[in-house]
Amino acid sequence: MKKQKPEERINNFKEVACGFNKEEALAEAERCLQCKNRPCVDGCPVEVPIPDFIDKILEEDFDDAVDIIKGKNALPAICGRVCPQEEQCEIECILGKKGEPVAIGALERFVADFDLDSDKEEEINSVEAKGVKVAIVGSGPSGLTAAADLAKLGYQVTLFEALAEPGGVLRYGIPEFRLPKSIVDEEIDYIKQLGVEVKTNVLIGSTLTIDELREEGYEAIFVGTGAGLPYFLNLPGENLNGVYSSNEFLTRANLMKAYKFPEYKTPIVTGKNVAVVGAGNVAMDSARTALRLGAEEVSIVYRRSRNEMPAREEEIENAEEEGIYFKLLRNPVKIIGDGDGWVKELECVKMELGEPDSSGRPRPIAIEGSNFTIPVDTVVIAIGQGPNPLLSKKTPELETTEWDNIIVDEETYETSIEGVFAGGDVIGGAATVIAAMGDGRKAADEIQAYLQGKNE
Repeated sequence: MKKQKPEERINNFKEVACGFNKEEALAEAERCLQCKNRPCVDGCPVEVPIPDFIDKILEEDFDDAVDIIKGKNALPAICGRVCPQEEQCEIECILGKKGEPVAIGALERFVADFDLDSDKEEEINSVEAKGVKVAIVGSGPSGLTAAADLAKLGYQVTLFEALAEPGGVLRYGIPEFRLPKSIVDEEIDYIKQLGVEVKTNVLIGSTLTIDELREEGYEAIFVGTGAGLPYFLNLPGENLNGVYSSNEFLTRANLMKAYKFPEYKTPIVTGKNVAVVGAGNVAMDSARTALRLGAEEVSIVYRRSRNEMPAREEEIENAEEEGIYFKLLRNPVKIIGDGDGWVKELECVKMELGEPDSSGRPRPIAIEGSNFTIPVDTVVIAIGQGPNPLLSKKTPELETTEWDNIIVDEETYETSIEGVFAGGDVIGGAATVIAAMGDGRKAADEIQAYLQGKNE
């Protein structure tokens, strides 16, 4: 897939990947073997019938292609951009065993974008209303998916979002250059057309409680509040000005539209030298955002080697192309201030790799006496995040783990409270968009079964 040139894209927030044109999509679709056992479908968390929509691309029937995808996935333009297909459907592709797999994600994006760009009216199949109210808490990938699936079944679905606009991590976490907000808007508009009512600025656990939702007549509740509470390193100096969690840094850039500066004068300070601690997708997003916000030098500081970096290879390569420095086998031990409360330096220690730890990756071991400092104005901590405990603390009968993940039945997704279900990052910790969507789909099926049993 063609991309903006690195020297151009570091100066704008326009989408990096340009997408297939018609000729490219047809050529790529022609590579599909149309396998009888369809291993790619098994690799998809929401079970999109991949060979079927690719076959429609070959017939140049793009309307049917997108309808096939939307039968399983209400957010195809989003998934075509941010899902790690290389670890899911594409890794199962037979062609990939000896060469390049079919570019399933790029083809999904192509037909979804064709649908968004077309002038055709969206045809929504009408279903008989069941007159049963279901509440969805959180409008990220799992909540949007559960809401769409339940609306298609005829339930009266209301989606509650704490912030001013729906989308969760899709809107506030993923940068514009990877996922344009206009795409998020259009995908959510489709879900609204299915009959889902969206109520923003409603923080469940504060504005309304679970019990109050029940009193308002919601017979089932799905909690998909994600993982929005950042983890920190608990280092000396972590409270200095110029230290951000990746959550705060990216939310400021997205929510406050820093990518439209100077039209929007977002209160976010990057300085000249930025260090991002961590090496996942969020770390890459933070580093690449800092570069676009005017930083002169941005470094990824990671305690293992490149082989262990958890980010998608595509995102690592994009960061490298854009001039992000990788300070590997380095671990922060202290953040040093300038005497006026601002970050001045990041003290690190060199690391070496030992035997595998519980994660299966080599254990990083500090090399004694190898401490050194990096001059920095800004430090972004991107080492992961977990569920915000607000809802669980206000709902004591809701059982959680010691890390505040909501405990659910592995088969039904039901929590310790009857009729209350949960899915996505709030039950398993920060993962992928498509994994959260898979939870949303499965939970919607279980909610349907629960309500049918209840109302028989």
